[in-house]
Amino acid sequence: MGPGPEPITPASPATPASRQPRLPREVWALVAVSFVIAIGFGIVAPALPTFARSFDVSITAVSVLISAFAFMRLAFAPASGRLVSRLGERPVYITGILLVGVSTVACGFAASYWQLLVFRTLGGIGSTMFTVSAIALLVRMTPPALRGRSTGLWATSFLLGSVTGPLVGGGLIGLSLRAPFLVYGVALFVAALVGWLALRNSTLADREQDSDIVPLTVRAAVRNGAYRAALVSNFTNGWAVFGVRISLVPLFVTEVLRQQEGLAGVALSVFAAGNVAVLMIAGRIADTIGRRPPMIVGLLVAAGGTIWLGFTSGVTAFLVASLVSGLGSGMLTPPQSAAVADVIGVRGKGGPVLAAFQMAADIGAILGPLVAGVLADQLSFSAAFGVTGAIAAVAALFWLRAPETLPRRADDPEPEHTGADIAAECGCIDEGPEVPTRKRMAGRPRHPEA
Repeated sequence: MGPGPEPITPASPATPASRQPRLPREVWALVAVSFVIAIGFGIVAPALPTFARSFDVSITAVSVLISAFAFMRLAFAPASGRLVSRLGERPVYITGILLVGVSTVACGFAASYWQLLVFRTLGGIGSTMFTVSAIALLVRMTPPALRGRSTGLWATSFLLGSVTGPLVGGGLIGLSLRAPFLVYGVALFVAALVGWLALRNSTLADREQDSDIVPLTVRAAVRNGAYRAALVSNFTNGWAVFGVRISLVPLFVTEVLRQQEGLAGVALSVFAAGNVAVLMIAGRIADTIGRRPPMIVGLLVAAGGTIWLGFTSGVTAFLVASLVSGLGSGMLTPPQSAAVADVIGVRGKGGPVLAAFQMAADIGAILGPLVAGVLADQLSFSAAFGVTGAIAAVAALFWLRAPETLPRRADDPEPEHTGADIAAECGCIDEGPEVPTRKRMAGRPRHPEA
């Protein structure tokens, strides 16, 4: 496997601080927009089930409404990736936000359940458009040596917005069930305007039109062990965090611990606090030591915390296990996203690659509750949480075998293992300036992993 990359050293007298890489202002704009979007999503979340029930529909119909959004995100992800590759990140990003804004306002004016279902489903299409394009913009605009910090900051803003949103949404419900949708819609229009103003004259965003960009296919990216490991770990994260934890923790609280439902909310908040506590730290570690170490440690910590949670019998141990799981999960997002960005490279265009990466988490979020629910019914909650933890441990094994993608020095323009190199080797380059690209890369080291 070979030694890891040399750490990026801080500025010295011979290296002026002004030459150290910094996060571009466009990245900060993406972070701000992400925070607004996450707050809005949290505003709508508590109102959506009650609003749907106001049309005199069953609980099953409410579940269909909630699942439709996630299903459409999954179904439209490949198309979103192709749109990003063909049209560029910036237009897809703004259009996606606007589409969610229009559909959300329309939800506020829905006169029937079926109208609400259609409008909410359209929102899922816009959601995957701006999610894939936002990550692609982060990949393109962030210096390789800061990718861990960039994705950590972006994830932190989204998490903080998700925690804050329900508090605001609960107050708006007191005014009207339609008010949260209208407020969120207006907030999205403002977010789209901020994003457009920040990116319209950006030379970094304009690089999507450069003639030397190499479109990277999923088939090419899968040849890289780091991308394969990222797919497995993102599937695991979707299974555990967005699936099993949301579906089983409330039931575990009432049926095993024999506590009030409110404890489930406390446990989820403790989990989120663990996430926030380590996201930025994990980003810095990923940018100095490497992407692999925080991924391996995070997956093993998350696995241990999740398995432990299933065997707890008291409130204190339950909350501590939730915190441990949150700490492990929080270590994953920055290095995982940074590794995928490294595979694509600043000269690559990886819309489909990012879409597949997102789909891995969505598939995990769909399968996780189903499998864990069956295990809890047929065996026990301990078995359900145990299998979830075991999957995280298996993902850690993938990262043990994955190549390190962090650049060897802070001034390296690219890591050794770029998606452009892989695409050139296997001939997996989409339509584009193939000949100039191959000439330019002729002197680059070839990717060591087939």
